[in-house]
Amino acid sequence: MAAPLPGLTQALERMFNKIAAWFAKKKKERAEAVMFERAIVVTFDRDRISATYPDGKIEAVAWKDVQCVAIETNDSGPWGADVWWLLEGAHDRCVYPQGATGEPEVLPELQSRFPGFSDQAVIAAMGCTSNARFVCWESSHAL
Repeated sequence: MAAPLPGLTQALERMFNKIAAWFAKKKKERAEAVMFERAIVVTFDRDRISATYPDGKIEAVAWKDVQCVAIETNDSGPWGADVWWLLEGAHDRCVYPQGATGEPEVLPELQSRFPGFSDQAVIAAMGCTSNARFVCWESSHAL
């Protein structure tokens, strides 16, 4: 077998190292994004839903004031938080990312609280990798 061309081995090794470093950086970014998502805590009771952020900020809206439930997606995935739930009232709102602590328990609550809630919009949003907005439910009196 012939010896490799001079420098070819080193060039391939440098290229491999750059690719490996890029993947390591992206893996770290995703881990940080997941930690960000999990650090947001979503809770609800019979009167309201709230999202508490790590900096102490709380976004909350009373169930009776919700005028629109939507999902916004963006193209930052898989490295960033790319799916956001929005519950919007006339004056208040509750926004949190998919992956937030408590988030999985919210969907059944939304489905039971809001007649006509669109599971199809949820399915479409979960399959989207671009910047888009999916309305899952809107009150007839929403502005």
